[in-house]
Amino acid sequence: MSDRINKKNRKMKSTIISFFIILSFNSFAQKNNINIETNIYKIIDNNANFLFKNSSSNSVSIGIIKNGKVYTKHYGEIDKGKNNKANDNTLFEIASVTKVFTGTLMSKAVLEGKINLEDDIRKHIIGSYPNLEFNGTPIKIKDLVSFKSALNKELPDNSEIRKNENDSTTFKLQKLDKNYSKQKFFEELKTVKLDTIPGYKFQYSNLSLELSAHILENVYQKSYEMLLFENILNPLNMNSTKLKLSNNDVLANGYNRNNISTAFLYSNLWGSSGLLKSTMNDIIKLLSFELDKKNKIVQETQRNIYKSDTSWNGYFWDGIEVVDNGKFCHKQGGSFGTQTLFAVYPEQDLGICIIVNISAENTYNALFNAVLGIADDLKAENNTKRKTYGYKFTKDEVVFTYLHPKNLDGNLINSVSVAGSFNNWNAENKKYQMTKITKNRFEIKILKSEFEKGKLYSFKFVINKIGWTTSPKNAINIENGEDKNLTFKIE
Repeated sequence: MSDRINKKNRKMKSTIISFFIILSFNSFAQKNNINIETNIYKIIDNNANFLFKNSSSNSVSIGIIKNGKVYTKHYGEIDKGKNNKANDNTLFEIASVTKVFTGTLMSKAVLEGKINLEDDIRKHIIGSYPNLEFNGTPIKIKDLVSFKSALNKELPDNSEIRKNENDSTTFKLQKLDKNYSKQKFFEELKTVKLDTIPGYKFQYSNLSLELSAHILENVYQKSYEMLLFENILNPLNMNSTKLKLSNNDVLANGYNRNNISTAFLYSNLWGSSGLLKSTMNDIIKLLSFELDKKNKIVQETQRNIYKSDTSWNGYFWDGIEVVDNGKFCHKQGGSFGTQTLFAVYPEQDLGICIIVNISAENTYNALFNAVLGIADDLKAENNTKRKTYGYKFTKDEVVFTYLHPKNLDGNLINSVSVAGSFNNWNAENKKYQMTKITKNRFEIKILKSEFEKGKLYSFKFVINKIGWTTSPKNAINIENGEDKNLTFKIE
């Protein structure tokens, strides 16, 4: 009897201990999640302040998805003095971010065999266009989606209006678009002349996007708008994203550099180059979609089609490059008065979207730097011990070492170079190309005699000649200033 009581007591004690262990663990996990969330919102706050200072916008909206968790915050007011702060459901023009949607549809068409990347685009265009080739070389589908079509003209041609830009220019451009039809588009398409061989030269082109929508309609026998709805908007529950506004929709106003309200975008064409409107709530869903490593359509849109050893464009991205946060895909959407930067770091399971309601000369740089800043601030620093980073001295040499994070794919790196004040910041200088020691470790040895004693030198590592890396926060050899370059000095 006594043994049974003791066993029962031991079992009860074990159950109580297990309960408190689980309770303590849950409490710790909850506290840790709160700390992570607090830190992320602090990062958002800091970068919003940076944007107000550097973009002159009235309104800043920032959305982040990190490891599946969503963080959004909005600042300022859409219209100065009206106290109308944006929220997750505010409808903005996202302009050229529309191209990411069109690229997704083109990727799907390729994977389904509706089109082939090697196809002459004229195979899928109604009508005869002998002008859409250069010395016998036609524009291929892969040229179209990579901004290498050699199409150097926009339709309608707005070059004359843009020669003398002022506060009324956006309304003149809107009027031009309102009076332009698909019939006129096809008539003028016959007059377009290629300026080089397709497939070689990057040339940003809205014409490529409108042609893509026409091609999609022909191969699927459905409207571009319906294809968007069936393949992207409906499956992702992007219920507020649309090409055309309803009577009840209110679109956030945008402003130019003089804080003058601008016209909204308009098109009688397909709208595939930049006519979508969306909300932060919906854009977050698209960010999540673009981070899906198992989605074949997504992976195709981000693929290095031309096998470039620097950066690439996938399907209508502004750029895809490798940085110290891994693969980085980014797309800017600039309307007359609103700018959006849409970016994903698939290897970090990180997506960022920033929307400001101003469009001026310095807006894009501010947005781009804010995205880089957020990604850098969110980077997990495994080693917080302060130390010298990026180089060491031997008796006769300076040994530069770049360590790519082990959790990232080192196979995406074709080259790493050292660029700095000692070589005019030239990432392509052959003398400073590093040697791959292991999958994620690169080194180069330079004689000390190449440098002046007592002089402070600044430098950074550059991946694939275009991906400028950031300096680790625990490095002690960082100079003051926004660039936060690494430094060294030979005594």
